[in-house]
Amino acid sequence: MIHMPLIGVSRFERFFRAAAGIDVDKEDLKRYNDFLNQKLYDMLVVSEAAAKANRRDIIEPWDLPITKGLQECMHHFRDMDEELDLAAILEELTALPPLDLSLSEESESRLPMVVGGLSVALARAFKIVEPEVKNPASEQWERMIRLFGLLL
Repeated sequence: MIHMPLIGVSRFERFFRAAAGIDVDKEDLKRYNDFLNQKLYDMLVVSEAAAKANRRDIIEPWDLPITKGLQECMHHFRDMDEELDLAAILEELTALPPLDLSLSEESESRLPMVVGGLSVALARAFKIVEPEVKNPASEQWERMIRLFGLLL
């Protein structure tokens, strides 16, 4: 399967500079896409459990585990006036194990904002954990991915 990038290289580079003053390159784009796909999928698995616990057969927006910090990052993403392609996000999710439940239209339409918020959170986390970072190395990406694995 050919993976569709969620964002082009130049927009990816511009986004990380704007969000946290970090320089990334096309080599980082695969790590970024893999990170987003896995974290979004993890969130949807938790959302599915919430929907099932409430005896619903569809995932609604309120099932998504959006924390206060992620909500703030989603607002920051919106203010950055960036866009992510919903079709590309959904295409990437089809490569992962299928969920038992479907997303409501409202939940599905919210995914670009969730992915945008995760992107802002990731960029900012680099600067929090390693304030001097200019261009994250492989080890730094791996640490961030492990850190988010603990939290999301």
